[in-house]
Amino acid sequence: MHSTPESRKAIAVAFTYHPPREGQPDVYEQLRAKGRELAELIDVLAPSSRERSLALTNLEQAIMWANAAVARHG
Repeated sequence: MHSTPESRKAIAVAFTYHPPREGQPDVYEQLRAKGRELAELIDVLAPSSRERSLALTNLEQAIMWANAAVARHG
């Protein structure tokens, strides 16, 4: 068996709804605002290309994962 207590805990955290606690919605908004600021800069400065699309996709993912970190562990 490959399952461990740590892996089961990680799965439980990943697949459980985490309602926002006091102060968290403001943190989410700050992260989204900075992500949007950078996304807009990339949109203006980077030529339309696969690489620009990947930069925007990965920025979106980074903000999503940062918000998940706050929700799950904040």
